[in-house]
Amino acid sequence: MRLDSSPEREITKRIRIAFFILLVAGGFLLGRLFFLQVVSGAYYKTQAQRQQNFSQILTPKRGDIYLRERSGELIPVASTKEGYLLFINPKKLENPDDAFKKLSKIIKLDKEDFLDRASKKDDPYEVVAHRLDRKAAEKVTDLKLENVGLSPEEWRVYPAKNVASHVVGFLGYKDDELEGQYGIERFFEKELKGMTGQVAGSQSAGGILLELGKRFFSPPEEGYDVVLTLEPNVQAFVEKKLKEVEEAWKPSGGGAIVIEPKTGKILAMAAFPNFDPNTYGKSESLDVFINPVVESVFEFGSVFKPLTMAAGINERVVTPETTYFDKGYLTLDGYTIKNFDEKGRGETTMQNVLSESLNTGAAFVAGKLGKENMRRYFGAYGLGEKTGITLPGEVKGNLKNLNSMLDIEYATAAFGQGVSATPLEFARATSALANGGKIMKPYIIERILRPGRQDIVFGPEEVRQIITLETADTISRMLVKVGDEALLGGTAKFKYWTAAAKTGTAEIPNKEGKGYSDQYLHSFLAYAPGFDARFLLFMYIEKPQGVRYASTSLGPYYEQIMQFLLTYYDVPPDR
Repeated sequence: MRLDSSPEREITKRIRIAFFILLVAGGFLLGRLFFLQVVSGAYYKTQAQRQQNFSQILTPKRGDIYLRERSGELIPVASTKEGYLLFINPKKLENPDDAFKKLSKIIKLDKEDFLDRASKKDDPYEVVAHRLDRKAAEKVTDLKLENVGLSPEEWRVYPAKNVASHVVGFLGYKDDELEGQYGIERFFEKELKGMTGQVAGSQSAGGILLELGKRFFSPPEEGYDVVLTLEPNVQAFVEKKLKEVEEAWKPSGGGAIVIEPKTGKILAMAAFPNFDPNTYGKSESLDVFINPVVESVFEFGSVFKPLTMAAGINERVVTPETTYFDKGYLTLDGYTIKNFDEKGRGETTMQNVLSESLNTGAAFVAGKLGKENMRRYFGAYGLGEKTGITLPGEVKGNLKNLNSMLDIEYATAAFGQGVSATPLEFARATSALANGGKIMKPYIIERILRPGRQDIVFGPEEVRQIITLETADTISRMLVKVGDEALLGGTAKFKYWTAAAKTGTAEIPNKEGKGYSDQYLHSFLAYAPGFDARFLLFMYIEKPQGVRYASTSLGPYYEQIMQFLLTYYDVPPDR
């Protein structure tokens, strides 16, 4: 039997096979479409929306920190600068050597670091330089290098460098976030940082924005500017003098405060060693960032004697003319107190107790006051109590020795040993002597500037009255006599102004246990004019070398700082 193999039958057969294949493929495609559109439709719809929707966090500009000159002009000590960072795409950068050669003519680059970053071929993004200004950025753009790009960036700058660094602090990383570290930068982090905003909307597949404004737009709220009470010229002058003290006597540390006793306004606050906030990462120890004026306590020694004497005068147990017999030493509870020179003066007055800084005389006043009154007055002065200053890390002094029943504890506290205070705490306490018996809350912020809203303004705030106006006048007269006649043999007396003054030379306690070391802490208290004080100055240094007494180490610098203050502010003469 012969089969029919005509061309027509062969074509028909092939058509049927092709149709069958198309039918199977069509069925598969329909099934796939059903799966994508029906079974997985919700998933892919969400994916498409995500690709067409966008959301971006809007970062606010950080607020600036200012000092205000006497003239009223604001001087920035912390601000934000805008510029660019330079990045490369190592994954696609074909000739790193050529790119480096061209870029290094414009900006300073480390070749080894650049090439190391460029070698990361699985990495599409590596930053190779920060803080380019606009001029440098334009030159980089003109090179038209492929896989080399620029991106806007902001960074914190501190134009005053080391000046007021302990007060200002710095902006640094905490984990992966930039936050204020130390000082005002930390205390007012929330106000300076501002509030982030957000923009969210839709875009077409081609990137055209759709419905912007109908979705989400929350503008960022820029950080507030902070104006400090520190006067820049006063601050700079005080820091200059502290630098001279450091060079002259090689102390391990020290500091100074200038405060208005009538208001509590701080005009200068400085300590050394200090740091440059622009390069804080180069500091060898974190201890340098701590502000010892508010974060450290000291036994200041004889500068406490005016506080003890004022309490005695206020309680009417002594007057400037009251006498006692000074043998040069005093034994209490088995312990012996001695004068600084171990010499007795015989029958002598309370004025001489201050003028010659007699420890036995201060102990005499403490005995007349009694334990309860000593505790009450030292507490009322604000010793052992935080001042509430708007700076981070403030600590309080220690008066626990006044809980003892031993007479020796009260006697030593009367001349500033065995009790401690921060420099700011002590400056506030002694401001009562210069301010008619009242202490004011110290403040270092003048105002927080809030555009579109009412500024937050800081000002004088009375804490309490401790001694009477009459007592304050009496103790001031005694201290003016110290400044005029006793300090540096009377050579520190101002020609046109009166000034109250008292020095302190205290043994530094052993850190490892009881007792005292052979190292000393020098301190200096002064306010002027003596009977209508505009300024109170408190200075201290730790472990000075080659000098025994605070009158020698700090006396000349007190004169220069106080003379500057009185002339800079045009204070009328009172002599």
